Amino acid sequence: MTWEIVIGLEVHTQLSTDTKIFSGASTKFGAEPNTQADAVSLALPGVLPVLNRGAVERAIKFGLATGAHIAPRSVFARKNYFYPDLPKGYQISQMDLPVVGQGAITIQVEPLSGNAKPYEKTVRLTRAHLEEDAGKSVHGSALSGVAGLGIAGLAVVGKPLVDEYRDLTRLTGIDLNRAGTPLLEIVSEPDMRSAAEAVAYAKALHSLVRWIGICDGNMQEGSFRCDVNVSVRKPGQPLGTRREIKNLNSFKFMQQAIDYEVQWQIDTIENGGKVQQATILFNPDTGETRAMRSKEDAHDYRYFPDPDLLPLEISPEWIAEVRNTMPELPQAKQARYVGELGLSAYDASILTSSREMADFFEAALKACFPSPDRRGEKLCANWIIGEISAQLNRDGLDMAQCPISAQQLGGMLARIADGTISNSGAKEVFRTMWAEGGDADAIIEARGLKQVSDSGAIEALVDEIIAGNAEKVAEYRSGKDKLFGFFVGLAMKASKGKANPAQLNDILKKKLAA
Repeated sequence: MTWEIVIGLEVHTQLSTDTKIFSGASTKFGAEPNTQADAVSLALPGVLPVLNRGAVERAIKFGLATGAHIAPRSVFARKNYFYPDLPKGYQISQMDLPVVGQGAITIQVEPLSGNAKPYEKTVRLTRAHLEEDAGKSVHGSALSGVAGLGIAGLAVVGKPLVDEYRDLTRLTGIDLNRAGTPLLEIVSEPDMRSAAEAVAYAKALHSLVRWIGICDGNMQEGSFRCDVNVSVRKPGQPLGTRREIKNLNSFKFMQQAIDYEVQWQIDTIENGGKVQQATILFNPDTGETRAMRSKEDAHDYRYFPDPDLLPLEISPEWIAEVRNTMPELPQAKQARYVGELGLSAYDASILTSSREMADFFEAALKACFPSPDRRGEKLCANWIIGEISAQLNRDGLDMAQCPISAQQLGGMLARIADGTISNSGAKEVFRTMWAEGGDADAIIEARGLKQVSDSGAIEALVDEIIAGNAEKVAEYRSGKDKLFGFFVGLAMKASKGKANPAQLNDILKKKLAA
């Protein structure tokens, strides 16, 4: 029986403001528990929320980047539910009138298996709304990793805490540092039909929010968390019952969770069972999903407009002001690299995979070739996509951590372009820069890496080689053209790799043809 997979994502993107969405408390990650929980975060009597302008501007940026509708008037609502780490007993969010309406993201999908070719797909966005984050529950033995016993500074749910109490497995600690942190929840339409598409969409969204500077994208710290809604159906039939996989913070785990959940739903239905709507968790240790609770619908949260917050009004002038701060977006940059710089579509897509890489490429290109130079642009792209990326992967670094600056790379590329060093010499310069730092010219001088471009010196070297290998010369002249590489190798060895390859080849061809 053929089944169709239907997937939609809800992504919680932590906005990069210094303070919380409704108060002036810090959002810095890693502080001691509850040291950033102010009166608003704790929901003390009499406090009132004040909306953070920076959070709104980041939401507008996202709307502009995705071609979405930005609501001139949006409303904050109270979403009522009880969790121990939600002090108010409700979350301030948006329901009927979100700040960002329908938009779209185009993704490049790399199939996870088989011989299928990569393809492009557009995923529609339903909405993106502002809301506050809840706190964090720390359960059982995990408390031992927090200050002192792990319970100091934490409110404890359940038994009263006394110094003599040591059974951590029976305790839950509450850290309210995260309560009130601004989130932009980005909700997609159920447009994805495989784990590969869901992962490609999540990666594209992750790259975009980092590119426009609204989120640091740190998944380990919870800055970018994905909830995945999965259902199955027979092709052409109505949507099946969905189950929501909560809080996935790894693209690898997302793929594994979807694959397991899809197979579970298919097996359940084919064995005569019925899928019940539920919120589920993925266990990366077992590779399985398990139900956490029945899934609530919107009416279960009893949404109503928050009486403490006026409607949010966004004027065309404010949108224009934010638009003027927007960077060039990845797709526009890709098109420019292909049209103006003559790069291939593949090279352009790799160079724009992150804003850090694109900025590095442009800075290195400017340092190496201030004027347009198609050969130089390809040379620069090749080194960043090749040597730089490979070394970053080997060292477990990202582009922002590259130990070589764009100016250093550009200086080295200029020496390749003007013939001062060969490709092999450039690799030695690169290795030295990576390990020790330094300027290309200084490294070339200190290590004697200048290549020989004196035609007279190269001719003399070639003459010696031809005179010392008369038998091979005769074979070459009799038609064994493949021996040319043999002579090149001898010449490069004799010059200790310093002979200019292009000049050497020209002189060798002339001498051997004489």
